[in-house]
Amino acid sequence: MLMIAAGLVILGWFAWQYWGTNIVAHQKQQQILDDWENTDAIGILRVPRFGADYEVPILPGGNLVDPKGLQALSKGVAWYEPGAKPGSIGNFVIAGHRVTHGEPFAKFPKLQRGDKVNVETRDAIYTYVLRNGGKAIIVPFTVEWPLEPVPDPNQVDAVPTKAVITLVTCSELFHTNNRSVVIGDLRSTRDKDTGQITTPTPAPAVASPAIE
Repeated sequence: MLMIAAGLVILGWFAWQYWGTNIVAHQKQQQILDDWENTDAIGILRVPRFGADYEVPILPGGNLVDPKGLQALSKGVAWYEPGAKPGSIGNFVIAGHRVTHGEPFAKFPKLQRGDKVNVETRDAIYTYVLRNGGKAIIVPFTVEWPLEPVPDPNQVDAVPTKAVITLVTCSELFHTNNRSVVIGDLRSTRDKDTGQITTPTPAPAVASPAIE
């Protein structure tokens, strides 16, 4: 009986992790989206590749691994606060789960070079274009260059000159020590008050980092 009870507990835990947390997370996400301008969300993430109705709140996530980051990841995607803000020069980094807690990045491997990623804040809508697909860059979770101001292992100490976005998630659905990374460049900014669209000054193209 003891073994049966233990088995039921384990099954219950897995059921909660892979189904229960998704239900709770989706409820929390919808509550935030319904009134996101009056919450701590800094914006809304929209990725056309993930579906026309895809939108997820972006929440302050500290350094992503502290309690603030874990809380943000449980109800949306988390902004790496030491990095740049949306649309700013530097690296705007956001992370999300592929499974559990709403699994906002479940379709991450489907991302392709040239895909658009839209970030809406209270003042503007920023459109980024990806340099690489969702399967192109996989690194150990201990590697830190994707979080640097210039997300390139060959330019770790470089001073940023352009606005980029980096999306980070687990490279596999279950336990993994690796992370998948996509990087995009800011293509346009639309002011929500005036409707004016601006584009950044063209810069030399930067190739995706080559990872062994």
